[in-house]
Amino acid sequence: MELIELKANIRNSTGKGQARTLRRAEKMPGVFYGPETEPVMFSVKISDLEKALKKGPASQALFNLTILNGENISRPAMIKELQIHPVSRDYLHVDFYGISMDRKINVKVPVVVKGKSQGVELGGILQIIRRELEILCLPGEIPASIELDITDLDIGDSIHVKEIPLQGDIEIPADVDFTVITILAPKAEAEEEAEEGEEGAEEAVAGEETPEAESKE
Repeated sequence: MELIELKANIRNSTGKGQARTLRRAEKMPGVFYGPETEPVMFSVKISDLEKALKKGPASQALFNLTILNGENISRPAMIKELQIHPVSRDYLHVDFYGISMDRKINVKVPVVVKGKSQGVELGGILQIIRRELEILCLPGEIPASIELDITDLDIGDSIHVKEIPLQGDIEIPADVDFTVITILAPKAEAEEEAEEGEEGAEEAVAGEETPEAESKE
């Protein structure tokens, strides 16, 4: 995965007033931090960040962050947190975390299904329980997605996390072998079974009431 070039400028003040001033200039505040690194406050053009994020999901994007301060400092980094206004959806603040290209990191990637299962062909329902998986890999080996072939899944079958084939030096650090995908029974069958269960319960109640009625007479 390529590093996205992003330039920022050092900033020496904080507070809501300074943040508003930056946004009027179509910039946003941010901070860079990481292991054995002192936090560095900066500002970045909102348009530059928006352009960079069009190349991929924010949670997976790799940046070569250059902070301009007389002496340019360039560091590989990922977005740790991106604050967005809940109504206007404007970017408010961004945190970048410094990474090492030769050290594995935890990152979430989307789950993508491939094929159409025989269970679905028979009327079953595909249920994706986990749409993202946390993986451990080198920054340059982050996959765009985890692709799962569901062609052979029948009704009632599932794919668990420890059954997922992984390529390269990628790990899924999961403590529990949880279900990622399953094929449910057809909805119509489930509803019929529920109705039959309710009818059986009603018949059972009716059968219990008859002796009591006779004894009262």
